[in-house]
Amino acid sequence: MTQDIALDQGWAPAACTLPTAEQPLRVAEFDALFADAVQAVRRPGRERLRLELVFSPEYAARAAELTARENGCCSFFAFTLTIADGGLTLEVAVPPERIEVLDALQARAVSAAPGPGDLGSAEPGPAEPGPAEPGPAELGSAASAPAASRGSV
Repeated sequence: MTQDIALDQGWAPAACTLPTAEQPLRVAEFDALFADAVQAVRRPGRERLRLELVFSPEYAARAAELTARENGCCSFFAFTLTIADGGLTLEVAVPPERIEVLDALQARAVSAAPGPGDLGSAEPGPAEPGPAEPGPAELGSAASAPAASRGSV
C-alpha cells in the first residue's frame, strides 16, 4: 500500500501494528459495519465518539469481534459496547494525542452510514451535555472532515 493511498484512508497512526497490507481490509470491515448498523453518530466529548447501532445480536457480535481485533493493533483505542434498554451503542475513546484518529473514524462512520438521519458531524465540536463534559451537541456533515494523516485501521 502506498503512502498516498494511506493518506486517503485516514485513521491508522504510525503506532498501528497491523501489517500495512491488511489495513485496507480492516477499513473495509469497519465501513461495512458502519454502513449496515450505524443509526446515529455523536461526539459527547473531544476524545469520545458514540455510535448508536441497530439493535441485534449479529451487530453486537460483529462490533465486539472487530473492535477486539482493532484493539490488538491499536491499543490506544478504548472500545465500550453497551447493550441496554433495547439499544446497542459502541463508544470509542482515545487519548488526547490521538484526536485526529477519532476525527477520521467519525468521518468514515458518517460517510458510510445510510441516510441523513441523526448521523452527526465529522468535525469534533463542543461536547454533548453530560456529567463529565457539558456543552451542546455538534452535528453536521462528513464533507468538512479534517485531512487524514495516515492509512487505514
